[in-house]
Amino acid sequence: MDLKLDEKEIRKTGTTTVALICKDGVILAAEKRSIMGYLVASKESEKILPIEDHIALTIAGGVGDCQTLVRYMKAELKLFSIQNKRKISVKGATTLLSNILQGSRMFPFLVQLILAGYDTSGPSIFTMDAVGAAEEERKFFSTGSGSPIALGVLENKYKNGISVDEGSKLALESIRAATERDVASGGKAVDVAVITKEGIKITKHELEKISK
Repeated sequence: MDLKLDEKEIRKTGTTTVALICKDGVILAAEKRSIMGYLVASKESEKILPIEDHIALTIAGGVGDCQTLVRYMKAELKLFSIQNKRKISVKGATTLLSNILQGSRMFPFLVQLILAGYDTSGPSIFTMDAVGAAEEERKFFSTGSGSPIALGVLENKYKNGISVDEGSKLALESIRAATERDVASGGKAVDVAVITKEGIKITKHELEKISK
């Protein structure tokens, strides 16, 4: 029974998430479909998850693994802020998560993550794999089964120095393009998170109303 449940959890891997660096913040976006093989398990999955007031993760991969890591990170970052009387930097949070993933490499979390945020150094994006390899992205990135399509849109239309408003529109366009060609991406809406020095604001956009 447990093995079958694990197999089902592992198969919940279809998604499209994107992240963009803007001159005044970071944009994260994700559609809301979760799959289990050929079954659409949910049309309202949350794939952008804040772990601090100024840091959020996008998740792709095994849902249970992703949720466990989010709970772990929230607890660790809360302890850090209490012990050090300050918020952790985005790079510091990346290092912590990288160490957690590397420490579990023999029984890895089946995830692909984007960790993004805004601190005294400005906006930043880090991508992470299942065994803790972390890379800083200077412009944009995308994860999940729809990422090749989303990356094509971003490569074509991203410009350095775009505003968060322009970045939000581009993120929505790249997600919409992915949902049209990737069967594992979709749902009823797209979540967009704007992370600035003011904090994190997440809004929902109906997928069918996103302009082409």
